[in-house]
Amino acid sequence: MAPNIYLVRQRISRLGQRMSGFQINLNPLKEPLGFIKVLEWIASIFAFATCGGFKGQTEIQVSCPPTITENKTITATFGYPFRLNEASFQPPPGVNICDVNWKSYVLIGDYSSSAQFYVTFAVFVFLYCIAALLLYVGYTSLYLDSRKLPMIDFVVTLVATFLWLVSTSAWAKALTDIKIATGHNIVQELSPCKKKEVLCYFGSVTSMGSLNVSVIFGFLNMILWGGNAWFVYKETSLHSPSNTSAPHSQGGIPPPTGI
Repeated sequence: MAPNIYLVRQRISRLGQRMSGFQINLNPLKEPLGFIKVLEWIASIFAFATCGGFKGQTEIQVSCPPTITENKTITATFGYPFRLNEASFQPPPGVNICDVNWKSYVLIGDYSSSAQFYVTFAVFVFLYCIAALLLYVGYTSLYLDSRKLPMIDFVVTLVATFLWLVSTSAWAKALTDIKIATGHNIVQELSPCKKKEVLCYFGSVTSMGSLNVSVIFGFLNMILWGGNAWFVYKETSLHSPSNTSAPHSQGGIPPPTGI
């Protein structure tokens, strides 16, 4: 029991010494492993910023001749996390349009699960990229000498690639439904607009270009993480033995790793 405790303390001591030896080395950023990680970090920022910061509104023109001959505008404001069923229509202040309480009518659909999953995952990726870059740049020797850290990095890379595919696909489908729910079909869904004395026309909806960009960056992130999996794999013990065992047995010098 005592020798085991001694070994544990010795390993902890060695790890502490390595962690205390923070030294900036920018060379890993010149290699694909570090350079692609920087691109992943930047792409994750665009992914959650373009989706999480969106706000828009949809407008409907309403009239009820002969009482109201000119069109009045009612608007429904929506945004992240896209709980459209909580976005009610608002008439102009102090204006009674066709004796209808428009505030009791809302958009259709709740797409918060897909949107929040996408944004939350992008934020976690952003934080992981910072931690990984800190390890690459500040603790290069610790990363290279360890067998577990590259393996953990490799597993996280594979999982992140898969989750980027899942989260982006779900968000792309939700975005398509959001465009439909806030588009021309609104007029057909509002019960007051089905009355003969009430005339409703679709006005406009805020451009969702930034949301389209968020989908593009989601798939871009998937490509970056999938491509980087090979460079992370080269740092693991799964790849190294095949390249280093032969040179060592012949007394040669093993080839350099990716970093």
